[in-house]
Amino acid sequence: MTRNTSKRKTSADFSSVAMTENNPKYEQAVSRLYDMYVTDFESRTPFERDEHRLLNCNAYRRMKNKTQVFFATENDHICTRIEHVTHVAALAEMIAKNLNLNHDLVNAIAIGHDLGHAPFGHHGEHILNDIVKRLDICVRFWHEGNSLNFVDNLELLPDYKGNMKNLNLTYAVRDGIVCHCGEVNDKVLKPRDEFCDLRDIQYASHVMPFTYEGCVVKLSDTIAYLGRDIEDALIYNIFTKSQLEEIKQIIQKLFPNEQIHEISPKLISYHFVQDLCQNSNPEEGLKFTDSSFEMMRLIKEYNTENICGHARLQPFKKYATLVLETIFEKLDTYFCDDILSAIDSEKRLYPTLTTYFKRWLIRYSEIDLEERAKNKWVNKIVYDYKSQQMYRKAIIHFISAMTDKFAIKIFNEIISFN
Repeated sequence: MTRNTSKRKTSADFSSVAMTENNPKYEQAVSRLYDMYVTDFESRTPFERDEHRLLNCNAYRRMKNKTQVFFATENDHICTRIEHVTHVAALAEMIAKNLNLNHDLVNAIAIGHDLGHAPFGHHGEHILNDIVKRLDICVRFWHEGNSLNFVDNLELLPDYKGNMKNLNLTYAVRDGIVCHCGEVNDKVLKPRDEFCDLRDIQYASHVMPFTYEGCVVKLSDTIAYLGRDIEDALIYNIFTKSQLEEIKQIIQKLFPNEQIHEISPKLISYHFVQDLCQNSNPEEGLKFTDSSFEMMRLIKEYNTENICGHARLQPFKKYATLVLETIFEKLDTYFCDDILSAIDSEKRLYPTLTTYFKRWLIRYSEIDLEERAKNKWVNKIVYDYKSQQMYRKAIIHFISAMTDKFAIKIFNEIISFN
């Protein structure tokens, strides 16, 4: 079932390769890991249904307190992870409508693409990756793979009987999420034909999405953060005069026929969207002009050097490292023959940490089947709590679910003497 939407006239019509019933890959794209209940009044497309399931899960709600480049900010105008997701969805839908692709699908992928992001942005991701590699917990921690983990294994919604079950999204949405890596290094993007087990993917940047809609979200992710990171840096006034002049000159190259008087990150986004829509076609794929692709590379390099690597961020990176490593080390001490008793023994000292982590363990393991039944948690079992490696993986996933503020709250609870 696809929504009947009016097509826009465009020089590049991708309707023949859009993920609709006419696409030979459609049945694979809408397949789910297991059957899902359907009510008599269901009128949504499979991808609309996925979008609504993602919008109603807790991981989506927590993104409002997960930040991008500037961690744990108190400034209401600095970009949060949920705002970034909204930007990606808006840009992806704009592109999809112009190219006559399935915008139900791009919306669902965009909404879910960052659900597994760690607190404290990409630095938090690096911290967790260092821990898992040091302790041989798993091959690596990467937020694209963790987002798939969340939508497949960790996020729950009630069915019409009140049973808490996994999201069970369509293959196309799950694929777009795990393959969304915003580091676009290829001038042309075309979807792959292979229908593979997404859990076998180890590096998002090495695998193209299964659909053109997934490719659109991948590009929109890059477009969205390029301009927004600059806008946040301007709000905090961290650029020197020479840095401001440098980025102004880069932006001016995007608009050679106009005089740019001030830096407008929104102009950057709309330029790349327009360039992409005007130069893409189903035969060659999604692509920018050579000049725009080069400008994208220059802006990414500029942002990495002058924003992500800014000296004012370095002290907080050390602090974020201390916060996450401290939480991990504290929870790691509870592994023993009777984990729940070990956790309960320190409930008075660390009430928030112990309450939430105990609930996490029970929800995703067989450590307390009676409590699982009481809460109607009929979701899949994820962890073998008797295995130290799996126990530590549970800690990593628990920490990755935290917001910046909650991680700091837990850290302060651990170091406080009340």
